[in-house]
Amino acid sequence: MEDRRLFLSMATATMGSAILAGGSSAARAGIKADVRTPEKAQELSHAFGVQHIYYQGATNDLRVFEGGSLRLRPGMEPHPPHKHPEEEILLLAEGIGEIYVEGKTTHVQAGAMMYTNANELHGIKNTGSQDLVFYYFKWLKA
Repeated sequence: MEDRRLFLSMATATMGSAILAGGSSAARAGIKADVRTPEKAQELSHAFGVQHIYYQGATNDLRVFEGGSLRLRPGMEPHPPHKHPEEEILLLAEGIGEIYVEGKTTHVQAGAMMYTNANELHGIKNTGSQDLVFYYFKWLKA
């Protein structure tokens, strides 16, 4: 009987810790349904351009979600090709450039879209004489 009580108290403590660490989907959600304009987004100035972060955090179904834009100056790249645990979509809205994905460089212009799985090497560079603007969306499942 004592072993059973010990087991139940350990199980209850473990489940409580799991709930506190991860929580339910509804409890985790930091991003609520909303419409954001650039004025409502967080603006970050970088040497390579200006970034707007519209959404960043957990949703009902995702542990991580980020949606933003970047106005990239001519000849610049935000960073060398990189990888991260999130999947990503990038949509080019203005300008011309190069997008690198897993060993292949593609010349792109407004309307081009990139998708990468988690941990795939990718990057973007503005090869034009005008600013390049893209929107990006990254997510990691819960």
